[in-house]
Amino acid sequence: MRPLALIRSLLAPYRARIAIAAVALVIAAACMLLVGQGLRAVIDKGFVASDPALLDQALLALLGLIAVMATATYARFYFVSWLGERVTADLRRRVFDHLLTLPPSFFETGRTGEVISRLTNDTTQIETVIGSSASMALRNALMLVGGMVMLAVTSLKLTLLVLVCVPLVVVPILLFGRRVRKLSRQSQDKVAAVSSVIDETVHEIRTVQAYGHEGADRAAFAERVEATFATGKQRIRQRATLIVAVMVLVFGAVAAILWVGGHDVLAGKISAGQLSAFVFYAVIVAGAVATISEVIGDVQRAAGALERLLELLATRPEVAEPAVPLALPQPARGEVEFEQLRFHYPTRPEQPALADFNLRVAPGEKVALVGPSGAGKSTVFQLLLRFYDPAEGCVRVDGRDVREVAIADLRSRIAIVSQEAVIFAMSVLDNVRYGRPEASEAEVKAACEAAFASEFIEQLPEGYATDLGERGVRLSGGQRQRIAIARAILADRPILLLDEATSALDSHSERMVQQALDRLMQGRTTLIIAHRLSTVLHADRTVVIDAGRIAGIGKHADLLANNPLYQRLASLQLQA
Repeated sequence: MRPLALIRSLLAPYRARIAIAAVALVIAAACMLLVGQGLRAVIDKGFVASDPALLDQALLALLGLIAVMATATYARFYFVSWLGERVTADLRRRVFDHLLTLPPSFFETGRTGEVISRLTNDTTQIETVIGSSASMALRNALMLVGGMVMLAVTSLKLTLLVLVCVPLVVVPILLFGRRVRKLSRQSQDKVAAVSSVIDETVHEIRTVQAYGHEGADRAAFAERVEATFATGKQRIRQRATLIVAVMVLVFGAVAAILWVGGHDVLAGKISAGQLSAFVFYAVIVAGAVATISEVIGDVQRAAGALERLLELLATRPEVAEPAVPLALPQPARGEVEFEQLRFHYPTRPEQPALADFNLRVAPGEKVALVGPSGAGKSTVFQLLLRFYDPAEGCVRVDGRDVREVAIADLRSRIAIVSQEAVIFAMSVLDNVRYGRPEASEAEVKAACEAAFASEFIEQLPEGYATDLGERGVRLSGGQRQRIAIARAILADRPILLLDEATSALDSHSERMVQQALDRLMQGRTTLIIAHRLSTVLHADRTVVIDAGRIAGIGKHADLLANNPLYQRLASLQLQA
């Protein structure tokens, strides 16, 4: 019932169009049923009675009926197909909107390709049902009921014979339907696994080719594809068996009815027109049952797809919005405080990422975080951005516990520049505007100039309108960093997080990026994950972190004299 409830909620806003489609559906079905009476009139009043005038009238009436049926069929097809497209678009938006609320931990435990498969392949299955199969099922259900009524009106004796045959058709539908649904779910899961492999391999194609791993990847992909094919083959076999069984039983029943009805015509119990109409309705009923049995396969596949989407929609973020969010103080000061923090990552519950962590960063202060790999430096950023909540303790911004404020308000005060600059497959303008979409083109250009990025942007083929390609492949590492810095400058937020944006650059690019960063840090509270000695020297304070705990705080000279861990880091890790 849960999939049905979801579909009902998606269809609810479009009741008027559903009503029009339903009326058109009823009219088209009624016209098709009346065609049988027209056929009966043509045979009995035209051919058997040998009356040309009656034959002409019957044929004209039949043509008029067909014209009405064609118009109603057009309306039904248009509105039902529109509903399929519209509901699918709404469902994709709902799932995507929900995905954006899920924390990074969800994507750490799941695979991106599988999520993409659910958002594309599964919603396509639902579009097929709503935009085509559901309409066919309803139309044929009406034809089935109406056909049975017309059969009874035409010949009660032959209708009773038809009713004896109905259970023979229903049994295989029930028997095979459940198997088809189970196999459909398995098939969708296999397709998702294939999507995951494609997504991963294509994104990391340079590493794949550099290590000569193409052969192994081909074999692994072929194995996944063949597994998908095997499951699909089983599902197709079940559906084909269902369709064949229904067709043999239905048309076998029609042959039996023809034999009985033919003897009744010869005995004068019914007219030739009545038998013709009865056969017409019997064929309609048979076709309706056969179509419904085929549509059931599509419905079962859609049900499996809906179950997967419902699982996604039912996933609740671990980081919840406060029931009654409090406003952050105005104007923003940029004060940050970590108090008695204790935190474990969900994927590593046995190992604390931070323990007894206490740190206060004053407004406008520059604090460098130094420590071995895995010490917990990035975790400090993650908790401040509230991608996770600590198990104990709290994080405060401008004196307010971040769990008490709206997540969007919190993040609107923080800008971040990562070690690996994130560039989207859009224009320079849109990439820089990412933190403030309403910014004017003049403001974007000013931010790019402040980030020393305008010099290379103006040399691009279309300047600021140039599409930078997926992950910014058209730019060098230093250029990508300067775009990211321009984005942070334009966002103009009081708290700045820097994951040492110069550590992977050549000397020329580093000099340009460092100048841009110096401008960016002016007047902002800045937390820096430091990889270079120059960063530590320019910081107001340096915090040494080891195994999630603070192992020392102070200036470079003091730490170098008094802190053994810092001495070791300075000699081995911090690049001069």
